[in-house]
Amino acid sequence: MGIKSVILFACLASHPIDAKALAQTQADPSKDARGPDADPSRDAPIISERQFDAALPLIDPALSDPLPPIDQAELPLPTTKTPPDPALTEPLPALGAFNVTPPPAAAEAAPEAAPSVHYSVAVEGLDKVDLEGRFRSLSALDNGDGDAASGAVITARAKEDEDLAVRLLKSEGYYDAVATSLVNPVTDQPNRMRATISVTPGPRYTLGTIAVTGPATVPADLARTALPLKSGDPIVAAMIQGAEASVSVRLPQKGYPFAMLGQRDIVLDDRDATGDYSLPVDPGPRSSFGRIVNAGDAVFAPDHVALLARFRPGALYDSRRVEDLREALVATSLLSSVAIQPVRTGETRADGTEQVDLEVRQQKGPARTLAASLGYATGEGFKLQGNWTHRNLFPPEGALTADLVLGSQQQSIGGSFRRSNAGRRDRTVLLKARASHDNFAAYEAYTMTLSGRISRDSTPIWQKRWTYSYGFDLTATDERRADPTRGRDDGTYLIAALPGELGYDRSNSILNPTSGFRLLGRLSPEYSKRLNSGGGSDIYFRAQLDATGYYPISDSFVVAGRVRFGSIIGANRDAIAPSRRFYAGGGGSVRGFGYQQLGPRDANDNPLGGRGLTEFALEGRYRFGNLGIVPFIDAGQVSESSVPSLKGLRFGAGIGGRLYTNFGPLRIDVATPINRRPGESVITLYLSIGQAF
Repeated sequence: MGIKSVILFACLASHPIDAKALAQTQADPSKDARGPDADPSRDAPIISERQFDAALPLIDPALSDPLPPIDQAELPLPTTKTPPDPALTEPLPALGAFNVTPPPAAAEAAPEAAPSVHYSVAVEGLDKVDLEGRFRSLSALDNGDGDAASGAVITARAKEDEDLAVRLLKSEGYYDAVATSLVNPVTDQPNRMRATISVTPGPRYTLGTIAVTGPATVPADLARTALPLKSGDPIVAAMIQGAEASVSVRLPQKGYPFAMLGQRDIVLDDRDATGDYSLPVDPGPRSSFGRIVNAGDAVFAPDHVALLARFRPGALYDSRRVEDLREALVATSLLSSVAIQPVRTGETRADGTEQVDLEVRQQKGPARTLAASLGYATGEGFKLQGNWTHRNLFPPEGALTADLVLGSQQQSIGGSFRRSNAGRRDRTVLLKARASHDNFAAYEAYTMTLSGRISRDSTPIWQKRWTYSYGFDLTATDERRADPTRGRDDGTYLIAALPGELGYDRSNSILNPTSGFRLLGRLSPEYSKRLNSGGGSDIYFRAQLDATGYYPISDSFVVAGRVRFGSIIGANRDAIAPSRRFYAGGGGSVRGFGYQQLGPRDANDNPLGGRGLTEFALEGRYRFGNLGIVPFIDAGQVSESSVPSLKGLRFGAGIGGRLYTNFGPLRIDVATPINRRPGESVITLYLSIGQAF
């Protein structure tokens, strides 16, 4: 469109032109372009271009003036000048000075929580097969505690419980089991629904034929007899897995350390609800023990490891013996970890077995130990004991120990050398030297002792049925009594003894037994020489018998009892050093009385000791969690005669508390004497580690 056309529309906007003129063509003004039927009233000649140019001055004379050249055109300038913003001319701050913390967002209104849906759960059919309890312990519906965000969540949980019910039933042999779920609203109770799991168990499948396949063993039916399954047993998943585990355990005990079980196959027959079971077993080579080979950070040489083993090279392989060796290595307390692995050698012995070496992988543990204990007992006061031990200062298993006792009435310092597994397993050689001072109501003694023992002892890790010890004691002791009228007891004694003991243990624990019994007998022939106060020498025998028993009334309540008898034969009481006589009373004897307070007394009411000892104790040990309460009653007496007597028994009763830890119970006992006599304490208190017996 040209410039004229633009001006045309502008003119039409301010001065309307007859529309009839626009409808007539320039070529033939007499012709109406709209045809013969056009409205005559609208007939008018259209304006020509010449007429249009002539009419422009009448509209605006300036519009007819020619336009100036474009390069001479001047743009209008603003009449006022606005000064720039000073902030725009300032230098920009350093990049690190910018605050990049976003502005706080406008607080949004918390969405309104959707109302929860409450539901109840019903289970139908599982009670008939005794599986409802197991089902409910795993149920997604029950674990939801009866609340859900919506009905869709309840439906999803119900579908999950359908699958759970079927899995449980199949694990018990109900392979045709069907489970359905239904979730319905409860009438007239808004936001409350009821979920029902319905189960149809179907028949329970039982084992049909049972076959164990694979290479032959010695004896030929070893794998089958190790599989405790028989035809007619229900096909229970846990029972099947347990039976297969029995094969994995039994074969290595009978010479097959590399036995491998294949994938079981059970073919079900729905016609009679049975399943034929087959298990492939590859026993590997029949093997015998070979060499011991070390690996890792070894503490013991192979020959010392072999000394701990309860088998000899060439013996038929038995995994129980291997585990026994591992436990013996752990019991040395010198290894932080130990593992034993059979290794094939490919060497065949004359009996047809393959020699299997044992790779013993040792990891060295700390060899030094610093320990301390604190106890208190009425009549004995406080006693702090500490020791430092290097358990492998003289390899193998040669330990050096230094110990110290600081107490209200006892002080001592000593050292000992201990060789464990000396020449044979479980045999211990002990040499000990000690200097001590004891200040009791019965006597005051300064003593030097040198002793030696060879023994077989129980430990918290390795409890033995039979224990024993034998050895010697060389003692020099200077003893005084508080009663000056008993000067015949005072003096310096040289004593040589050959003590021995034999124990039999059928209890189930060293530190906290709850069942079984123990027997322990001691016998010590002794030679005593007094260097002053008239001199003289005597030979006598000290004998003592202890018996303890433990009977569980329930899992949390145990009745425990103890009996002790002692006798000294061959010398009268006054010829025996006061420290070698029998005394009763105290935390390890008769509670309710002070240490050594029972028995004959001198003119100053101090205990004299005796040659005959009788003690009894009865406890009721009730445990709840890591705590326990122990009511008890004790009885005992010491007689001047060498024959233990029930005459004149004294009784003490009380109650104790126990805090059970991983290293044994912490004990606090409070007791009082029955028929208390003048001068006897109303209350006695005992604190220690371990049970009283």
